[in-house]
Amino acid sequence: MQLLLLVRAYQVNGHMKARLDPLGLDDRAVPEDLDLANYGFTDADLDREFFLGVWKMSGFLSENRPVLTLREILSKLEQAYCGPIGFEYMHIPDRDKCNWLREKIETASLNQYQKDRRLVMLDRLIWSTQFENFLATKWATAKRFGLEGGETLIPGMKEMFDRSADLGVENIVIGMPHRGRLNVLGNVVRKPLSQIFSEFAGGTRPVEGEDGLYTGTGDVKYHLGTSYDRPTRGGKRIHLSLVANPSHLEAVDPVVVGKTRAKQFYSDDADRTKNMGILIHGDGSFAGQGIVYETLHLSALPNYTTGGTIHIVVNNQVAFTTDPRAGRSSQYCTDVAKAVNVPIFHVNGDDLEAVVRVCELAAEWRQTFHSDVVVDLICYRRFGHNEIDEPSFTQPKMYQVIKNHPNSLKLYEEKLLGTGEVSKEDVQRIHDKVNRILNEEFAKSKDYVPNKRDWLAAYWTGFKSPEQISRVRNTGVKPEVLKRVGQAITTLPEGFKPHRAVKKIFEQRAAMIESGEGIDWAVAEALAFAALIVEGNHVRLSGQDVERGTFSHRHSVLHDQETGAKYCPLDHVVMNQNEELFTVSNSSLSEFAVLGFELGYSMENPNSLVLWEAQFGDFSNGAQVMFDQFLSSGEAKWLRQTGLVVLLPHGYDGQGPEHSSSRLERFLQMSDDNPFVIPEMDPTLRKQIQECNWQVVNVTTPANYFHVLRRQIHREFRKPLIVTAPKNLLRHKECKSNLSEFDDVEGHPGFDKQGTRFKRLIKDRNDHKEVEEGINRLVLCSGKVYYELDEERKKTERNDVAICRVEQLSPFPYDLIQRELKRYPNAEIVWCQEEPMNMGAYTYISPRLYSAMKSLGRGSFDDIKYVGRAPSAATATGFLTVHVQEQSELVNKALQPEPIKFP
Repeated sequence: MQLLLLVRAYQVNGHMKARLDPLGLDDRAVPEDLDLANYGFTDADLDREFFLGVWKMSGFLSENRPVLTLREILSKLEQAYCGPIGFEYMHIPDRDKCNWLREKIETASLNQYQKDRRLVMLDRLIWSTQFENFLATKWATAKRFGLEGGETLIPGMKEMFDRSADLGVENIVIGMPHRGRLNVLGNVVRKPLSQIFSEFAGGTRPVEGEDGLYTGTGDVKYHLGTSYDRPTRGGKRIHLSLVANPSHLEAVDPVVVGKTRAKQFYSDDADRTKNMGILIHGDGSFAGQGIVYETLHLSALPNYTTGGTIHIVVNNQVAFTTDPRAGRSSQYCTDVAKAVNVPIFHVNGDDLEAVVRVCELAAEWRQTFHSDVVVDLICYRRFGHNEIDEPSFTQPKMYQVIKNHPNSLKLYEEKLLGTGEVSKEDVQRIHDKVNRILNEEFAKSKDYVPNKRDWLAAYWTGFKSPEQISRVRNTGVKPEVLKRVGQAITTLPEGFKPHRAVKKIFEQRAAMIESGEGIDWAVAEALAFAALIVEGNHVRLSGQDVERGTFSHRHSVLHDQETGAKYCPLDHVVMNQNEELFTVSNSSLSEFAVLGFELGYSMENPNSLVLWEAQFGDFSNGAQVMFDQFLSSGEAKWLRQTGLVVLLPHGYDGQGPEHSSSRLERFLQMSDDNPFVIPEMDPTLRKQIQECNWQVVNVTTPANYFHVLRRQIHREFRKPLIVTAPKNLLRHKECKSNLSEFDDVEGHPGFDKQGTRFKRLIKDRNDHKEVEEGINRLVLCSGKVYYELDEERKKTERNDVAICRVEQLSPFPYDLIQRELKRYPNAEIVWCQEEPMNMGAYTYISPRLYSAMKSLGRGSFDDIKYVGRAPSAATATGFLTVHVQEQSELVNKALQPEPIKFP
């Protein structure tokens, strides 16, 4: 029994005694439970023989083990658990998984690689090392965030990919930070070396204006992505894509996982074995960045799992200048991963064969158990945070050791020369080959001309970049299709017993479809989804509580009150519908990771409507990095389009400062259209939306919401769409549309000169002529405040006031604003909003409205009158009485008989 406890102690804590630090600076105490004396043994027992068989166990303790002396048992335990690899797996509460690992760990032979494999590893390590040396020689002062000290990552990754391909993986999506990225790009993903060298020399920007050569604003070389099909050692081919990312460490993690999940959907990879995500991390960021934890917690959720991600931590044992003891509270930087019960393999980065072994083991684990796994590659950083940084300021002892420490290539060459498996000539031959190729590629780089931009996936062929004109398309749907899908989404199966309130809602919805009148927001959204599904598009909606909807309005998944069974009407729009074609899923309580996941998902295939909804728009700033670094600027930096839709509930209802504002002003401030230049607005030549970075809308009718969602798909390019979604309009008696506004029938209300499509501006509801000289005030507004203004106008019978709704705030609808300014030549011009003056759309609208007025010779900047709340630090008051007073004052002011004084 005592011997069994000793074996278990090695399985649990052997890693604490493992030789993991290549620099030998690790001063960890060996746990007491690895001491023989603790178990009543002395040196006199070392040659006693023991039999260790245990029922249902693997490895040392399996029933078919031979009789061994205590000395042999200890030797094998030390070899398995205290060598260059530290295994942490005994926290996993699953016997089968632990037994599988025990079998791999405890029965492996020491010399498991033959000469030919070792030569391949050597070749790969030489490539990794020489690549960095070559860059250091040619560009001594350039920042390249080299891999020196962690060169074994490259052969490790290549062996991992080879093993994965043998086990059925066809696609790998990689996310990684800047350290070692150029080496991974050149040696693993096979980006042409001449292109990498050309980018180092400053790069050649293609000529603007030529078809397909839109270059955006670009990004630094160690942020760029690429994709490539590479052959594997086993004779297969594997497609690798490295996702572009910002300097914000770990922010790319959920994007990679989302893109991987999308690849699995489009390739019918139901068992999730053909497509895999690999994330490379730094030690400081893996422990320090909360997004790591958020992403790990998506790993086993049914609508987010990818069947396991392999995490490789390039552990430099220092984060920029911060020592581990100041950067984390736990023993290892990888301890966060224990929360999701995954194995963690710590490995000494100087031992190439140990690195290869754990990389292969990680691939086998992932393909066997379809869960995450972590490889902690413990290495060092030969230079500072970048090549021109001085690390000895803060880590003098460490860098004294590093200065005299041979690199992993020298150590491996010595090992192979020592065994006599290779000669010095063999080694030199590989060095000469690598150097020759590097120099040839360098010579080619001087004349390197970039190809046309490459989309990451074949699905994007034929989509247009901002310099190629794309015609506006109609989004109306045939009336018979609307009726048919309307019936499908309002019909419940026989015997299904929903909550009585929900049953009533579905009866009302069926009546709306039948009569064609009074269509509300939720039905309009469901019709938009259903019509896209009928056309063969994939629709995916996710976020906190989206199945029911925060405001209990959507009810896309119904629950039988007796059996608990679920039913989703949108899963039954077409015959034999793929159950994932429409996906609606409550997410974990995370903004950052879930928005990142959906962004990655949306980038894989343009023929999908992917939506993320915040519980309240106020909470979206939990994902601010995603908006700033990816969504608003990804196309300009990395030439990657996305049609992601972001729904942000917004509106002032007296619910206080955290339940009122989606911070609309921030999205408008990040919009990149020039407020003082009116672009080409002719419908046949207009590229306004294509040339801007995203669209921001504040829609006020169910029909317009239907069309703006369909517009995302019915065009030849993709742009993100930010929707300040309604709250009280979901049930507002006036906020209804007729079914005839959704169809494509000429003469129906939604049909204008071009057809039925999204209305960027909705003109005054009174049927005004082309010129109305009797109107003395034009109130422009956006969102739900319109209904309050219209109600007050009816009450006060102010027929001399026109109210127009700017439904699309960005890019600004100059042509329609000019049309309304011409219609009301004598009107005072007012912008009315609910938000404080320093928030909302005012600061975005005013210079653009001024440009439209100036083009018509219509007054100065001072002629734009502001009506809304005064500037404020908080988005809204927390006192309901104050809210009601403020709201009523701004509505009254917008409609007061006397001219509005402002500023």
